[in-house]
Amino acid sequence: MLRNTQTAVLLGALALPLAFVAGLATGQATPPPTETKGVSAVPLQSLDLSDEIDSTMGRPLRMRKITLQPGGVLGIHSHKDRPAVSYFLQGEVTYHQAGKPDVVVHPGEGFAEGKATTHWAENRGSVPAVWIAVDIPKEPN
Repeated sequence: MLRNTQTAVLLGALALPLAFVAGLATGQATPPPTETKGVSAVPLQSLDLSDEIDSTMGRPLRMRKITLQPGGVLGIHSHKDRPAVSYFLQGEVTYHQAGKPDVVVHPGEGFAEGKATTHWAENRGSVPAVWIAVDIPKEPN
């Protein structure tokens, strides 16, 4: 009888951490969003780089003001052919980059996105997140 009780306690002690790990893994298995919602972009300036740098023929350097509403999401995307730098003005965004820990970006901070960057972002706050983004897209917009 004592042996059965000890076995039950041991199995219970092992089951709890395994259940926790299984639940954690299930929570992390949620795929990132693919669609963007609650975002707007206002063009500020643009420069055709064709006459500036040979390797950027047909590509503009553009600056935009991006606004992501509370609850808004930038769907997962890559910067393989579109390097970008950003500077935050208002609110905050939770930035999810593949292979890196999540980062919350605040006003006065920014980030750079190069060819190795695949990410998505969300506004978990109660005010719109606003930032300036400068990039070199493939197509003029």
